[in-house]
Amino acid sequence: MSKQPKYQQVADALRRGIDNGTYGPGARLPSEAELATRFEASRNTVRSGLNLLVSQGLITSSQGLGYEVRKHEVFELNASRFENLQFPQNGDAYSTDVTNAGRRPHQTFRVELATTSEQIAQRLEVEAGSRSVLRFCHRFVDDVPWSTQATHYPDWLLQKAPRLAEPGDIAEGTTRYLAGLGVEQVGYADEIATRMPTPEEARLLEIGPGVPVMLWTRTGYTTERPVRCTVTTFRGDLNRMNYEIGDLSARNENETQ
Repeated sequence: MSKQPKYQQVADALRRGIDNGTYGPGARLPSEAELATRFEASRNTVRSGLNLLVSQGLITSSQGLGYEVRKHEVFELNASRFENLQFPQNGDAYSTDVTNAGRRPHQTFRVELATTSEQIAQRLEVEAGSRSVLRFCHRFVDDVPWSTQATHYPDWLLQKAPRLAEPGDIAEGTTRYLAGLGVEQVGYADEIATRMPTPEEARLLEIGPGVPVMLWTRTGYTTERPVRCTVTTFRGDLNRMNYEIGDLSARNENETQ
């Protein structure tokens, strides 16, 4: 006999059903009454088990409509190729990757002069509290919120690249724009972390309970110094990131055989 609380047993059984495809993405779960009969448990116990799955981001609940398995249309980002100017691009890196995946990109912009936080100042090697340019993007894939991206540029760069402070999109992407001015980023330092979203992040990304965010912080360097720091915040349930490092010709050969 299981020593787990009854509500945990209910949650575990339903989780197995989600994992094995009995309840696929978008499927509606049986009603609380049906589950109470199936598990020989009270409706309060069943509700506690369902709420546990809600908190873990596996299902959603709607007033009067019951419980539904979350849809997970994952977008895969190749971080090694992102912003790599050796690969053909149609617009900026985000629009190119989303379009190449057969999905539909859309983004909105906000540009402002900001006070540089200590965390960003350390990465840009400038004084905390100094002025920087913040370019903020709210990005969507197929009209579903995908990420927010906050890119900080040091104030000294504005004299050489004034379009950074102009409102709206830079069609070719800022990396390509800077390279055309002789400010070529030859290296990147990446940091990846996860945490639960802030209320503002949950609102912008339409994140339900129990879903974390993935933070990707990339600092771009020329041969002389850092020129920008980008913090991208992804929905943890709809994104997967991969890197390609070293010689992968053996894998490519195997894929074509």
